[in-house]
Order: sequence, then C-alpha cells, then structure tokens
Amino acid sequence: MTTPSSPTEILITIDTEFSIAGHFQDPDNLKPVSHPLVYGETHSGQQGLGFILDTFSSYDVTGTFFVETANASYFGDGPIATVINDLQKANQDIQLHVHPVWLSFDKSVKAGQFPRQDDCAGQTYSYLKQVFSICLDTFKRLTGRMPEAIRTGNLRADVTTYQVIRDLGIPLSSNIATGVFTPPDQRLHLDSGRHHIEGVMEMPVFTYQDGNLFGRDNKKSLQITSCSWPEMKCILLQARRLGIEQVVILTHPFEFFKSADPQYKTLTRNRVNQNRLLQLCRFIKEHNQDFVAADFGSHRHCWGRDKTDPPLGIPGYYALGRKLHNKLNDSLWYY
Repeated sequence: MTTPSSPTEILITIDTEFSIAGHFQDPDNLKPVSHPLVYGETHSGQQGLGFILDTFSSYDVTGTFFVETANASYFGDGPIATVINDLQKANQDIQLHVHPVWLSFDKSVKAGQFPRQDDCAGQTYSYLKQVFSICLDTFKRLTGRMPEAIRTGNLRADVTTYQVIRDLGIPLSSNIATGVFTPPDQRLHLDSGRHHIEGVMEMPVFTYQDGNLFGRDNKKSLQITSCSWPEMKCILLQARRLGIEQVVILTHPFEFFKSADPQYKTLTRNRVNQNRLLQLCRFIKEHNQDFVAADFGSHRHCWGRDKTDPPLGIPGYYALGRKLHNKLNDSLWYY
C-alpha cells in the first residue's frame, strides 16, 4: 500500500447526447429531443451544460465530453455542432460517443438501412465499422480532428468492438462500467485501471464493491447521479492510499436538472447532483497535492503500460444513506 508521488488523476467524463424521447413508441406525439436534453434551459439559466462549464471554469477543471454524433442522421449537423462549439470555446476535451440507433433514421442509399438497435456488442465487424466510420466522419467534420478516445452507447462493447476501434486508428476507449453492464466475456470484467484490448487502451469507469446491511456485495460504478458525495470521497481517499493512478467518473448533462415531461419542456435544477459535482471539483482544488483533474486528450501520452488496480469497497451504511438521498431526490421536485 503505497501512495504515488504524482497526484491521482480524476477523469470526469460527460456523455453528451440527445434523446429519442419515446418517439419509437409514440411517433405522432413524441419527437426526438436535442438541445433541451443537453442545456437544461430554465428561467434562471442553463442547468445542464452551462452549469457544468461554469463549475469547471470556477475550479480550473478540464473534463472529457464524449459527444454523440450519430444523431446528425436525424437532426443534421446543426444542433450537435452548437454543442461542440460551446465545448471548444470552453477549452474542454472532446471525444467520440456512439449510439447506433440514431442511424436508423438515415434512409439514404449511401448509408444503407440500419436496424433500430443501440448495442455495440454482439454485432458483426463490418456492421460496426460502417457505424463507427459514419460517426467518425461527422466528428472530424465538426471538430476538425480525429478523436483520441471513444465510448460506446450504454457502455456495451465486446472484443469485435475493440478490433474496429483499433482499425479506425482510435487509441483509447472507456467502454466498460461493470456496475452498469457486465460483458459476457471474462476478459472484459475490468473495474478500473488501464488495459490493452486488441491494441486499444481501455480505461473503465471506476467500479467498486457496494456493501449493504444484509452482507451482500453489489458492484457499483462511480456516477454523479447515483453516488453520494460521502461515498465518492471515501472511494477517492481509498484510491489514493492504495496507489491507484486514475479514477474515471461518469455523468451526463441531463443529470443536473429534472424534467416533468418526456419532451423536456418543464425543467428545474437538480440541486443534489449539482452539489455533488461542486463538491467533487472543490475537493480536487483543495487537495491538489494528492489529486488532479485529467482528461483523455491531453494525458493519453502519459499512460503507457497496463495497470491493474486492487479492488475497493465501501461499508453498508454509505449505500443506505445514498439510497435514501437518491430516493428523496427522485421523488420530490424541489428537493
């Protein structure tokens, strides 16, 4: 148990995406949603992306925004180009996110017919390469560069996924969060660390053992919307003591506001989740000898060899407190 000489890197990753918003179930009344799901505009300002960028600016944090680009098949380039422009102006790290289901809206002869499915695991090499190539072309068109990293939609991936990512020239990925989805392939049962898979360096969303009062263990991935601040702080301090070099945290812009309807027309701030992000960023700043905010784009050349981390866990009382807090937050509009 040794504390590393360099600070532990905290990678706050933000999956930045639009929503089908029930359109497939009720196409006449429900339409896909773009900017409202990302910006969360209310009478008091942007509670989603605007809040995140203001918070990052206040605490000098750079995060990695995995930006979904297949949605251009429905919306065109305009909406996601606006998001990318805002991220570029804020000097944030922008990487590629892929939800294949959006391509089912594209009926052009060039693109072909895509199934209405959203899984990047269990697919053929040729299908995935076509999907990823379309998303990659849109990303390059809107950002002017290749991505250094990719995250698959719903955190689903298999070995074929990594073969495609490798052959497209993307060196990094963050496709695994075993507390969200455990791949069937044992080789992908990765809770943290750095691991080369088919030539791609995978950095999973940090996952730990979530104990409960009945003595059963359950895996939980580190996410702003589901993990309390005391829980996150406990994990970070443990990681530091055990010499863990990177901790990847997952969030989305829509986690920082609440919606009263599936079309995101009536919104209010999510005070609990906003406070969690503020506390996390404040913690990094106040403990800058031990922790530093990192991102995939600017730090990838520092990550060489694979690294396997020891497992972490939390006592049951943390889980109980978090579940009660999250239940109140989900149930009460103004909590």
